[in-house]
Amino acid sequence: MTRQDTLWLRLLRRGDVVVALGALAVFVLVALTAPLIAPHDPVDQDLMHRLEGPSAAHWLGTDESGRDVLSRLLYGTRVSLGASLLAVVVAAVCGVPLGLLAGYLGRGFDLVVSRVADAVLSIPGLVLAIAIATALGPNLTNAMLAVGVVYAPGFYRVTRGSTIAVRGQTYVQAAITTGCSTPRILLRHILPNVGTPLIVKIFLTFGYAILAEASLSFLGLGVQPPLASWGSMLKRAVRYLEQAPLLVVLPGLIILVAVLAFNTVGDGLRDALARRDREPA
Repeated sequence: MTRQDTLWLRLLRRGDVVVALGALAVFVLVALTAPLIAPHDPVDQDLMHRLEGPSAAHWLGTDESGRDVLSRLLYGTRVSLGASLLAVVVAAVCGVPLGLLAGYLGRGFDLVVSRVADAVLSIPGLVLAIAIATALGPNLTNAMLAVGVVYAPGFYRVTRGSTIAVRGQTYVQAAITTGCSTPRILLRHILPNVGTPLIVKIFLTFGYAILAEASLSFLGLGVQPPLASWGSMLKRAVRYLEQAPLLVVLPGLIILVAVLAFNTVGDGLRDALARRDREPA
């Protein structure tokens, strides 16, 4: 059994991680099948039945415009996870290549890029995301592009540190000696061996991105009406907290579960990786 196999087996022995993976699987399934399982169109309004409680027609009640809450939560799962995925992809695409190059080349390139990353990290993430999203315009795509830029330095630092640790290995030096090109060394010999820390970073960043999307949508910089996300549902629901508390509780609870699930899997991976690295090869 390889060390990689041992890593995943150790991870799956943790009950909290298994539960979190199950929760994430449910979220992904809901996001993919929302149009099939939603009982109503999420944007259909029925002002004669606004702010109603749970009933046979509307299992989780209706919102301030008479829209079905369950349907909006299901479609909101698609929007929130899709938006978070966009942010993570942007962060990885911006941060990982620069981290590989900085860790492998070192010297001047590493110094310049590291100082830029430090400058970005010195600004509170949400404040910077709000500034970028405001400059680009209030919509979901711009908001998540801003979040991706904010989280890119984190991917850069993880990739750079892992690359520095790997570049002195015998197989990398052998590839250099045999005349392999820099792109081939980075993609074939270094990137596969820094993948596990990046996977940990991806799971943790997903949780942060969900919170960032909810925050920006709550401030009106993310999802725009009539689309629904968990954050935009919270924004509209706080005005009716006393009349219909479920409108606040449900999206807030889902955000909590989703972020906790991503963080639990990320922490489990990090702990399993640390234990694996302490073991003899």
